[in-house]
Amino acid sequence: MNVIVANQRSQVLSNLDIDVIKNVTGEYEADELVAMFKDFFYDKMILDITAVKNYRNIDVIQKLAIGLGENKLILVLPDDVCQSKFLSDLVSIGVYNFTNNINAIKGLISKPNEYKDVAKIQQLNGSSFGDGNNTTGGIKILGIRNVTEHAGATSLLYMLKRELVDMFGPNIYGLEIGKKDFPVFNDKNLVSVSEMDVESKLRDIYTAKMILIDLNDYKDESICDEVIYLIEPSSIKLNKLIKSDRRVFEKLLGKKLVLNKSLLTNKDVTEFEYESNSKVFYNIPPLDERKKNAVLSDFLSRIGIGDATAAKKSESKNIFGLFRR
Repeated sequence: MNVIVANQRSQVLSNLDIDVIKNVTGEYEADELVAMFKDFFYDKMILDITAVKNYRNIDVIQKLAIGLGENKLILVLPDDVCQSKFLSDLVSIGVYNFTNNINAIKGLISKPNEYKDVAKIQQLNGSSFGDGNNTTGGIKILGIRNVTEHAGATSLLYMLKRELVDMFGPNIYGLEIGKKDFPVFNDKNLVSVSEMDVESKLRDIYTAKMILIDLNDYKDESICDEVIYLIEPSSIKLNKLIKSDRRVFEKLLGKKLVLNKSLLTNKDVTEFEYESNSKVFYNIPPLDERKKNAVLSDFLSRIGIGDATAAKKSESKNIFGLFRR
C-alpha cells in the first residue's frame, strides 16, 4: 500500500489508480513529514514536492530522503524544478524516482529506477561530486575516513584505485595523510604525506584524473569533493565507538555512511539504521584485495564515478543478493 502527500497536484493525484492507505493534503516542513510517517508502514510515498516547504532547497529534500528512506520516495515535480541542476542534485542524494508526468507514477511503483537509469542526468550536469570545492583545478577528490577503529580505509582505497585505473587509465593517485602504510603496496602513485604537505602535494599532482585520500586524523575535509565515512559494524567496534562518543551518529547525519567489512543482511542493515538513527549509503562485504571485486564498480557508480559495465553487472548478480545497496 502507498501514501500520497499532495498540494498543487492534489486533484489529479486523488484520481491516481493505485492502492492508497493514507492521503494527506497541505504544505509541510520536512521534519513534520518525517515525524508523520517514520513509524508508518507503507510501500511508496507519492510526494507532490510542492507539499514540502522550501522544496527548491536540495538540503530539505535530502532531510526527507534520510528520514523516510530515498527508496520509498516518488517525487512529483513542478516545471520550475525540472532543470538539469536540480535533477542532478536529486540523483546525488540518492533519490532516483521522480517525474512531472502523473502517468509515469505507476511505472515507477512497479519498477523503480536504479542509478543506471538516471546516471545520464548527473553526467549531463558536468559534475560527479557536488560543487567541486578543491584546490586542484577541478580534479575529483574522494576522501575516506574511518569512523570505527581500523575500519579498512587503507585497503579500500587501494582496491578502489585499482578499479579506477581499469576504468580511466593509470593517472589515478592515492594519498594517505599522517601515516606510512602505503609503501607496502609498492605503487608509486600511492603517496604518504604529512598534514602540512597535503595541499602542496595536491598541486604537484594536478594532472591526476582522480585522487583518493585516506584522511586519517586530518580535519580539513574541504580539500575533497566528497567524503565517505567507514564503519565496521561488529559489536565490539560499535560499542567502543559509542563509548567514545555517544553523539557520533548524530554528527554523521546527512553524510555518506558506508559499512565496510560487513556481514550484515538487508534486515540487519535496517535494524542498524533504526538503532543508530542513521542512514546507510552502502554496505560493502569483506573483500579479497588480491582479486577484482565487482561490488566496487557498483559502489563507484553509486557515488557518480563511472558506471558498471554489462559484464560486471552480470557477474554481480550472485554477489549483491545478500547486500543492501
